[in-house]
Amino acid sequence: MGSQPQPELDEKLAAVLSICRKMNCERELSPLLDLIAHEATDLLDCERARIFLLDPERNELWSRVAHGSDELFRWDARLGIAGEAVTTGRPVNVEDAYQDSRFYSAIDDRTGYRTRTVLAIPLRSQRAGIIGAFEVLNKRSGTFSPRDEETLESLAAHAANAIETALLIAALRRSQDEIAEQNALLRHEVESRYSTHGIVGTGPRIQQIVRLIERIRDSAVNVLITGESGTGKEMAARAVHYTSPRAHKPFVALNCAALPETLVESELFGIEGSVDNGVNSREGQFQKANGGTILLDEIGDLSLTAQARILRVLQERVVERVGGSTSIPVDVRLLAATNKDLESEIARGAFREDLYYRIKVIHIHMPPLREMRDEIPLLANHFLKEYGRESGRAPLQFSIEVLRRLTAAPWPGNVRQLRNEVIRVAACARGNTILEEDLVESAPPAPPPAASALRAARPSRPQHLKDAVEALEREMIAEALHTTRNNQQQSARRLGLSRQGLINKIKRYNLG
Repeated sequence: MGSQPQPELDEKLAAVLSICRKMNCERELSPLLDLIAHEATDLLDCERARIFLLDPERNELWSRVAHGSDELFRWDARLGIAGEAVTTGRPVNVEDAYQDSRFYSAIDDRTGYRTRTVLAIPLRSQRAGIIGAFEVLNKRSGTFSPRDEETLESLAAHAANAIETALLIAALRRSQDEIAEQNALLRHEVESRYSTHGIVGTGPRIQQIVRLIERIRDSAVNVLITGESGTGKEMAARAVHYTSPRAHKPFVALNCAALPETLVESELFGIEGSVDNGVNSREGQFQKANGGTILLDEIGDLSLTAQARILRVLQERVVERVGGSTSIPVDVRLLAATNKDLESEIARGAFREDLYYRIKVIHIHMPPLREMRDEIPLLANHFLKEYGRESGRAPLQFSIEVLRRLTAAPWPGNVRQLRNEVIRVAACARGNTILEEDLVESAPPAPPPAASALRAARPSRPQHLKDAVEALEREMIAEALHTTRNNQQQSARRLGLSRQGLINKIKRYNLG
């Protein structure tokens, strides 16, 4: 192999470096391929240049039929001069294409072009190995020389990495588009489920609630949602959020009754960490809901201290973390829910009157199921269909007798209890129609023995005041334990007792 004159070598090297700079500025695959092909024809003094990319899963080479075209041409990666370069991993230099048995003329047939001389170099990236082939066609004078091979190999090495980068960027964009599409679908599903369309019911009381939520959809006023346990207060709160302009911002729901008194403020407002005490800073729920909506469920169970701090947040739109002194701005819409009579709580000094009027700008009351018996068949069928979709079971239906039984049941746990019972009986059903015998294992539970027995045994006119007080105390404790599912801390809070005081009374009245 003869030596190449230094000026010519320097000129070729400078040209390759110039092309590399141009390639590094292009991240779109189609313009990049056109750029490389155009620059290669000038660099190697030939008529055309083509890049064929390898599809390893299908073992095919593919290329666009012409520069700037979206039409793709695919063929078996073992065919043609390019296929030879990909298969062997070595350059292939052909002086007369139509006299070479490896030449694949289908591309010429498609384009009408006549190939004479061919130089093909495998495209080899640092990460994935051979990713295709780089061909130059029809040297303008003579045939492609060994120096042309060296030049094209140098250009191909840089081109392979630029092409691989463009392919990775394109794959990343496709993934981002797919994720964005999936997020849009999920958001649409969530908004549909939790908007007013997700509130099931055709009766006047439910429709009145739906109309009220629709009327306040464009406002940011605070809302108080009241109702017994299980009546759908959180569903109403989500409907308020997802029909409002804040729907794309966070919705944070916090059950205040489930928080120990010592953790309420840190959970709501966060903790300011420091190196001295070894505590890491942590955002509170108000900060997490910034820009969106926070639901404080069972707000009536908060201490007066926590109530005062919430009032300050509503008035000044700032929070201070526990242990901190910096005021952090927050933009939060407050929704509050409770099954307590807050006006009675105010009368006995357990709830702040100023906070009550702050949160009760709009009042939504969720009626108990016993007051909407006409809605029970509709709700039961809705929950049955919902179970069928989530479980993938064949469509189920209730018999007329079962719907009558469900409609007549007391449902002390309201809609939540009805939903759980429908799911349970559907899971146990032996056929596609749920019959009365399927209810045997899933009958709505009776009130707790202690509470019902006390109601029946309580004399209408007790002979002694002490006996009447004890009977009432036993009944109230039994009902509180039932309502809180035997959570002694919550029961004590509801009854205005200390936890130890409640434990002593449970032992005294043998209610354990």
